[in-house]
Amino acid sequence: MGTTGTTNTVRANSATKAVDGADLVGANGQTVIDFDKFHSALRSVNLMNFRGAVVRVAGLTVESTGPRVGLGELCGIEMSDGRRVLAEVVGFNEDRLILLPLEHVEGIGPGDMVSARTTPRFIRLGRSILGRAINGLGEPIDNKGPLDGDENRALDGASPPPLSRERISRPLPLGIRSIDGLLTLGKGQRVGIFAGSGVGKSVLLGDIANSSEASVNVVALIGERGREVREFLENDLGSKGLRRSVVVVAASDAPPIQRVKAAFVAVTIAEYFRDKGEDVLFMMDSLTRLAQAQREIGLAAGEPPAAKGYCPSVFALLPRLVERLGCARQGSITGILTVLVESDDLNDPVADSARSLLDGHIVLSRELAHRGHYPAVDVLGSISRLMTAVVSPEHRTAAQKLRDIYATYINAEDLINIGAFAPGSNRRIDGAIALIDRVTGFLAQPIRQRTPFHETVRMLTGITTSWDELLGTGVKGR
Repeated sequence: MGTTGTTNTVRANSATKAVDGADLVGANGQTVIDFDKFHSALRSVNLMNFRGAVVRVAGLTVESTGPRVGLGELCGIEMSDGRRVLAEVVGFNEDRLILLPLEHVEGIGPGDMVSARTTPRFIRLGRSILGRAINGLGEPIDNKGPLDGDENRALDGASPPPLSRERISRPLPLGIRSIDGLLTLGKGQRVGIFAGSGVGKSVLLGDIANSSEASVNVVALIGERGREVREFLENDLGSKGLRRSVVVVAASDAPPIQRVKAAFVAVTIAEYFRDKGEDVLFMMDSLTRLAQAQREIGLAAGEPPAAKGYCPSVFALLPRLVERLGCARQGSITGILTVLVESDDLNDPVADSARSLLDGHIVLSRELAHRGHYPAVDVLGSISRLMTAVVSPEHRTAAQKLRDIYATYINAEDLINIGAFAPGSNRRIDGAIALIDRVTGFLAQPIRQRTPFHETVRMLTGITTSWDELLGTGVKGR
């Protein structure tokens, strides 16, 4: 190829023609192409900068002069000691990027090179991931070797369109009488377990994981103490529950971006098994810790704090997670997410937002827990919004009657305890007194004891049949 000025020549056997507006002139077997128009086009192209440098580290965030990437994309920070740390773009400050590393910021210095990550983040999945424990980056932490699989899944999946979702019409028995009997869940439903600290949330999750009829469990432990992680795996979940479970862990000392990523790694795993036709039980402990991690990210990126310091991005994140759960044509993801209520305040901003997003709430009572009543489910303060769609009319009627019995006794309990109630003066209270031991025996359940769904319904209808008989005949005393 020869070049004269800005005119390049190319040998060709083809006839004279025009290519993209550049004139070709044939002469003596040569074709001469004028590249001026191509050069002009190249000079007008905006070049992408795929590298930058660290200029500032402040708290959890790193600022760099590049590369040219968008919000939410990943970059790699090359430290002077040769280590490479991934960081996510969480904001911009004029012409600088605000990055939040997925690991701790120790070792990052001024001038460290920042490069764009050109491929999205995937996790490799297959049935062999069952029984494994991984971290918020999708890496194994159980010393059982690398993960193996047959499919790569991107972590930034979208929630199913509303009209493509299947309606929830099938119950998912959990083996817990108070829930199966009075708060029955449907396959694809999303509920929250609302409780303060120390009332048995983790133990209840472990029992549900062991006794539910879901084919696969995906458990996300977000922001929990490191000591509790091993206790949950070995004591609450146990070897039986772990065999059909995947556990994703981001302990309280993990960077906030990794705690948030862990939740979406867990959801991605649940979606994989749902698409294989499995009925998946997705459990997260806790949604509150996830919100707190996003609050750390938002404040570090310069978002204005709102109620209790929570940023607007917190309340945008929660529905992104919750809406990825649900019922599909091939399978389902039923979500049980714990919500830690500070000082047992159910009007906490996160608790209030979660109630509006979820299909029901199960409240654990500290008073019941102090009495040794397990599980400490406050059945009068809890609700399953889809119970009527998944149980028989007989079951629904029996559940309403048992609530009536329990509420009648609770309302009269103070009068009964101080001896101010005269037996025979109120037939409903007399009936509630006669049946309260059977009711509390039904609602309480030893740890690790599973009750089949049909047995739960039989016990429930047996109590309410006695209630009908007592109201019809009257009782004398207790």
